Amino acid sequence: MRLDDLDPSKNVRDHGQGGGRGFGGNGGGGGLGMLLSFLPMLLGRKLGCGTILLIGGAALAFMYFGGGGMLTGDMASQGSLPAGGSDRAVAYDTAEERFAGQVLTSTEQTWAKLFQTGGSQYTPTTINFYQGGVSSNGCGSATSAAGPFYCPADQGIYLDTSFFNELETKLGAGGDFAKAYVIAHEVGHHIQNLTGTADQVRQQQSRASKAEGNALQVRMELQADCYAGVWAAQNADRMEPGDVEEGLTAAHSIGDDTLMRGAGQTPVESMFTHGTSEQRMTWLKKGLQTGDPAACNTFASGAVL
Repeated sequence: MRLDDLDPSKNVRDHGQGGGRGFGGNGGGGGLGMLLSFLPMLLGRKLGCGTILLIGGAALAFMYFGGGGMLTGDMASQGSLPAGGSDRAVAYDTAEERFAGQVLTSTEQTWAKLFQTGGSQYTPTTINFYQGGVSSNGCGSATSAAGPFYCPADQGIYLDTSFFNELETKLGAGGDFAKAYVIAHEVGHHIQNLTGTADQVRQQQSRASKAEGNALQVRMELQADCYAGVWAAQNADRMEPGDVEEGLTAAHSIGDDTLMRGAGQTPVESMFTHGTSEQRMTWLKKGLQTGDPAACNTFASGAVL
């Protein structure tokens, strides 16, 4: 994807090396205990496509069968980032960060135009770069093992760019557009936050059973996939041969059924939180084919997932 002519967005913060511990670290009483301690925050932090990229069989078993969490790592510390952005590192000191910033600039331009067409004003999200672990403003702590996530409380995307290497080497989803899709998906969650969809879904989930709540979350994630496709379609002049295939490969690689099979588990639909590989590819393609956010209503009556 050609983004070299774009300046990286100014809506970034770089928090450098964090203090978070990895899966199975020494804090919080072990993986299952940490997942259970994190459950009260799940409805307030509906995370993105990267949050289910934990490749070990034990990690996936905890994630799907050990209390319903989508994140692992030490969630005991509920501190927040310093107010005003007293960053510990300089943003865009790596090529990966610079590319992420250029993708963010492109999403800002695209969604500002789409919101203006709808009579509204777009408020950009902020990418928070970190390494290892981070404490967000309102969504607790996370480690890089959890992958990228969006925090509605501070309207920020949290990204350890080492995730891109994991995506390529462990899941076979390489290429610049695969990375761009990940970021655009998280921006899709920001769109849901701005439009009120996220709040509506959280309210429904608070009254739903676990299986019903998971099903609602699947619709959230598929809509974010579709929004990522809309962004790409709106920037078709920047697309290069092979980009669509890279995006679809990434979407397939992080489908719930594919990850569960990869962990030696039998896929259980009621446990899905992000959708199957086929569903994720379908909704990404819908956005790519239409370029229209209105086509992304995964919550519509009769919507075929």
